[in-house]
Amino acid sequence: MKRIYDVIIVGCGVAGCFAALHLPESADILMITKAELEESDSFLAQGGICVLHDAMDYDSFFEDTMRAGHYENRKESVDIMIRSSRNVINQLIDYGVDFARENGELLYTREGAHSRNRILYHEDITGKEITSTLLARVQEKQNVTIMTQTEMVDILEKDNQCDGMILRMADGRLEPVFAQDVIWACGGIGGIYEHSTNFPHLTGDALAISLKHGIEVEHMDYVQIHPTTLYTCRPGRCFLISESVRGEGAVLYNKQGERFVDELLPRDVVTEAIHRQMAKDHMPYVRLSFLTIKDMDIRERFPNIYERCLEEGYDITKESIPVVPAQHYFMGGVWVDSDSRTSMAHLYAAGETSCNGVHGANRLASNSLLESLVFAERAARHIQTHSLKGRNQLRAAMDISKIQTFYDIDMKEYENPEMYHLRCKENIWEEIRREAANESNNNQIKCG
Repeated sequence: MKRIYDVIIVGCGVAGCFAALHLPESADILMITKAELEESDSFLAQGGICVLHDAMDYDSFFEDTMRAGHYENRKESVDIMIRSSRNVINQLIDYGVDFARENGELLYTREGAHSRNRILYHEDITGKEITSTLLARVQEKQNVTIMTQTEMVDILEKDNQCDGMILRMADGRLEPVFAQDVIWACGGIGGIYEHSTNFPHLTGDALAISLKHGIEVEHMDYVQIHPTTLYTCRPGRCFLISESVRGEGAVLYNKQGERFVDELLPRDVVTEAIHRQMAKDHMPYVRLSFLTIKDMDIRERFPNIYERCLEEGYDITKESIPVVPAQHYFMGGVWVDSDSRTSMAHLYAAGETSCNGVHGANRLASNSLLESLVFAERAARHIQTHSLKGRNQLRAAMDISKIQTFYDIDMKEYENPEMYHLRCKENIWEEIRREAANESNNNQIKCG
């Protein structure tokens, strides 16, 4: 591995890939991921991706996003996302993403808190379709080096300027690497929870580093709980039952087989109703029925969900399934502006790692993929026009001892991975509890 690159991208999900695809061919890019390429949460997104359906849809799309976010959204960011959406979709199609069509026309579905159909999808594995397609396009680029099993453990920072990072390599070695610019696209915080739909290695690394270096974070306690994951007694990642099944007509039942909530309300509202019903029924789950979905073969519309439920012993074409809420998405994160710049120079963040204000206090269904793509592209565009060529060349030439002295770091701090990860997790939880206490005092907690 070289000592210096033009851009380092941490994360290989949709945000990281889209950023890489929008950087110039002349840029020498390093992409890293802690795990394997297919182990990003972008691969797990089931339901779909929002898009401005037509010009008449703007006001309702904007209002749906704001209402779901309890009007704590940054209006500028919401506007940027919506107005950029059709261009992003056209790019995805050009890259080879295969959205559902009928007679050659794109099909649109609906999910909770949407006032109309505006969601494009690929079966019930939209995230996998988009992410695998973008990753394939990135792998075709000669200027991009991708390294798996490679972990960012800290950044190289001087005078509030990011010069690079410390990496833990697959063999355990610690290596400094420099860059003109860095993009964090390393996912959310599901790995610090006992029950989550996220991959367990997504532990908020960028947040822990931000807290250490005084990089601005925002809404650390704004965590979305997804209403419906498949109930199981087994440990591990929870299997998501996409909100799109409720958008197509699936309903929730209590112990007595009665509906108890409007299934298309925002996620935090449905989650709260499920928790109340579980307490009332003295049950660890409620039930979700696909039998009310009409005019489609649910095995074709939701093949992945159908197969997974069969593996667990449930046939969704014949019976309801037990579901329970679980941690799903992080609306807070590293604060960024409308160009995905953090409060530290030459450091950008996009996707679930960042907080650009689109989601407010509660994310509208299927806005996550769109938001990630829109603001990853904006990060790449900004780097193109503001990058300083040749920056850090002299610093990258220093030996390890001089690097440690210059950046006031001690490699021993990262040598024990278990202690390092535990320390990062504790720091994140401390900040979450601090913000939650502040929000509670102000009576403003709204996320489920």
